[in-house]
Amino acid sequence: MRIKDTLNLGKTKFPMRGNLPVREVERQQEWEENKVYEKRQKLNEGKPSFILHDGPPYANGNIHMGHALNKISKDFIVRSKSMMGFRAPYVPGWDTHGLPIEQQLKKAGVDRKSMTVNEFREKCRAYALEQVDKQRTDFKRLGVTGEWDNPYVSLDPSFEAHEIRVFGKMAEKGLIYKGKKPVFWSWSSESALAEAEVEYHDVTSPSAFYGEKVIDGQGVLEDNNTYMVVWTTTPWTIPGSEGITIDANFDYVVVSPEGDQKKYVLAAELLNQNAELFGWKNVKVLQTVKGDQLENVLAQHPFYPDRKLVTMLGDFVTLDAGTGLVHTAPGFGEDDFNVGQQYGLDIVVPVDDKGYLTAEAGAEFKGVFYDDANQIALDKLEKAGLLLKEMDYEHSYPFDWRTKKPIIFRATPQWFASVDKIRQQILDQIDGVKFFPEWGQKRLYNMIKDRGDWVISRQRVWGVPLPIFYGEDGTAIMEPETIEHVAKLVAEHGSNIWFEKDAKDLLPKGFTSKHSPHGQFTKESDIMDVWFDSGSSHQGVLADRDYLTYPADMYLEGSDQYRGWFNSSLITSVAFSGQAPYKQVLSQGFTLDGKGRKMSKSLGNTIVPEKVIKQMGAEIIRLWVSSVDTSADVRVSMGSFQQISESYRKIRNTIRFLLANTTDFDPETDRVPYQDLESIDQYMQVKINQFTKDVLDDYATYRFMDIYKHLINFLTIDLSAFYLDVAKDIVYIEAANSHKRRSMQTVLYDVAVRLTKLLTPIIPHTTEEIWKYLKEPEEFAQLADMPTVDHYDGEAKLVENWDKFMQIRSHVFKTLEEARDQKLIGKSFEAHVDLYVTDSVRQLLDDLDTNVRQALIVSGLGIEDFDDAPETADKFDNVAVQVTHATGEVCPRCRMVKNDVGQDKHFPELCQSCAAIVAKNFPEAVQDGLEK
Repeated sequence: MRIKDTLNLGKTKFPMRGNLPVREVERQQEWEENKVYEKRQKLNEGKPSFILHDGPPYANGNIHMGHALNKISKDFIVRSKSMMGFRAPYVPGWDTHGLPIEQQLKKAGVDRKSMTVNEFREKCRAYALEQVDKQRTDFKRLGVTGEWDNPYVSLDPSFEAHEIRVFGKMAEKGLIYKGKKPVFWSWSSESALAEAEVEYHDVTSPSAFYGEKVIDGQGVLEDNNTYMVVWTTTPWTIPGSEGITIDANFDYVVVSPEGDQKKYVLAAELLNQNAELFGWKNVKVLQTVKGDQLENVLAQHPFYPDRKLVTMLGDFVTLDAGTGLVHTAPGFGEDDFNVGQQYGLDIVVPVDDKGYLTAEAGAEFKGVFYDDANQIALDKLEKAGLLLKEMDYEHSYPFDWRTKKPIIFRATPQWFASVDKIRQQILDQIDGVKFFPEWGQKRLYNMIKDRGDWVISRQRVWGVPLPIFYGEDGTAIMEPETIEHVAKLVAEHGSNIWFEKDAKDLLPKGFTSKHSPHGQFTKESDIMDVWFDSGSSHQGVLADRDYLTYPADMYLEGSDQYRGWFNSSLITSVAFSGQAPYKQVLSQGFTLDGKGRKMSKSLGNTIVPEKVIKQMGAEIIRLWVSSVDTSADVRVSMGSFQQISESYRKIRNTIRFLLANTTDFDPETDRVPYQDLESIDQYMQVKINQFTKDVLDDYATYRFMDIYKHLINFLTIDLSAFYLDVAKDIVYIEAANSHKRRSMQTVLYDVAVRLTKLLTPIIPHTTEEIWKYLKEPEEFAQLADMPTVDHYDGEAKLVENWDKFMQIRSHVFKTLEEARDQKLIGKSFEAHVDLYVTDSVRQLLDDLDTNVRQALIVSGLGIEDFDDAPETADKFDNVAVQVTHATGEVCPRCRMVKNDVGQDKHFPELCQSCAAIVAKNFPEAVQDGLEK
């Protein structure tokens, strides 16, 4: 036998390899073939449930990095809860109705006008399901576990039927009504929009300051040549103007500028800045009045001689800009509408669905696009001598989030869900929900507190119909009987039946109504807002599937969903059953590029998951998700994934070391009880338990970034920089079955098992590969439970002592580094260290009951009194360190410098300690030596 065959007794090669892009797919196929998800659900039957309800992504296009962040975060929770003793099924879902799908068909050349409504709807359905399949493949490739063969899809007849029943319950409670009031109107989509479908961009608009002549001053203002000075940033809405709004508590002044025969009324506080703006000189204040004195003053509309404008008191007038008098068009703004209703004004809306002004605005405006009408209005004001100032005004303006075009406020007949009637109920329910981050509660609370009623009708065809009939006298019929009948028809046939059948065929047999004495009925043609679709999922999914629970334990989505899905789900749930649909809400920021910009194809800064997966594997994306603070916006670049791949390599190599050095360890027969472990091993056993507790606490509170930090810290500081460094001199060198080696292997194996279990929710492809080499009873890591946190007698004192030693060790390492810089030594095993210690430190080292030299990874160690330290020693608080080069020869087996190398005649290359170990473990080597 060759001597080198006895070297590094415990060191074995370990075949674990990377190649994630290929191996992950193989792993996923194995999970599917072995029904690992189903087996996990079976294992957890009867356990407490934790239901994370999936917010449905829109079925349109391949997934982006925001999708990956969202779905992987959910997977962390579902997997960790399953391994922590909860029954946690996960049902993914998709939102499949709405305008974007209609638009995609139009782009593909589908001519909607050349086919029936149902033919077009069938094409929408087919396209949506293609997108669902595409995204499902993408999500599964990320390693996300769940009911991929049984998801929920908002176009499913069962889901649609539940949505109709939610509508019916709200109608029964008097929460559904039809009204004509300003809504977000998308001329590019030709439909009303909900607040959640609107995004804001900064724009520059033409603003106008102009005068409106007083024709009835109510005894407060002179009717002769007095003008109310109003301000607007939408001159095109002047044809819809019905009044002027002021604040009751502001002071207003009547002024006369030098050289101007007219008198003007404006807010006193804004006089100076407006005078400068208008170029007025030597302005004389003729009169000061309170706003409430000007109520009901009448002025002449600047365009229409027969229209009088009434002065009204409102609470939305500010002194931030303008004149303190606001041009008011009830058909073009919510505040305008509300104040107009109080004063009984007409609602004039001279603009059509496509954004073009109608004949009602007058011949000059008829057929003009609203944005182009601004200039016509300004020209008319100037021609009439009423325009005081025209200037550009920069402000935030709403846009259609789908078409990216600006919208208008436009009063149209729409169906609304009343928020106001149940507002307090909703707010009360928010108080009982736990939010992550905590500020989410206030954000959602304020949004509900301030939001208006919800416009739920859409002038489209691809969606769930509003189940409303009309009698012969035009009365809307929304009876529980009719709505339930429609719901049953939809459940059986799908919502296409509403568009296929006449009203009489959709009503219950024999249905009559006093509103239709001749038995004639018509049906509503509008569909429901897609936010009503997804917002009804608490009934269509949670309440519908008996293995789920309503309310859900958690909703997790992007922070934009405070005005989206979190919001719509809350309203419909409280309206339906009086309770919030969720117990916890976790919100996340958006994914941005490395410069903090929103990712977009036009900027060319998008990073798609598919590209990262092909280059590095899905595990790198998953580990990246665990490493970032998702409570805020997250920057991402290919460099981010390259950095994370280094961390992944660290994790992988660390576990490879653990596995390679426990291949001959059988936990059933070789495990050493804690009380019999070596002191250093007890210390690491306590440390891995502390790490376990930290990670389990982080999982329980969804602090994934903290898991990542704890992991990297544990691997780098506790393992690589300390324990595993020491381990090489034990598991490689000591006799195979020696107590010291088995003691350390006990801990190394436990660390491997715990790390594997704790990391399974995050990098399951890797941990399943590891699991094959562990000697655990479960078939898959995903079928194991999370490790428990164990405690031991005297562990606190043990950790305290070892932590103090680690400080001493850092002092020694500093001195060793200096010796290395001075070329006194190379490797640490070339060093002999003399420690000069105080009595307390000497006692500490004794109490450790460990081989201090071995823990310091040096060849020689001397411990002397602190007072005897030479001047050349490095002095620290209670220890001094002197490093010299060790004397002797290097033993090729233990790598230490020893004075007894070659003293054993059978093994002249080894030190006596190694010779004894080899002789005991390899008796044939002794015979070889004798023969030689």
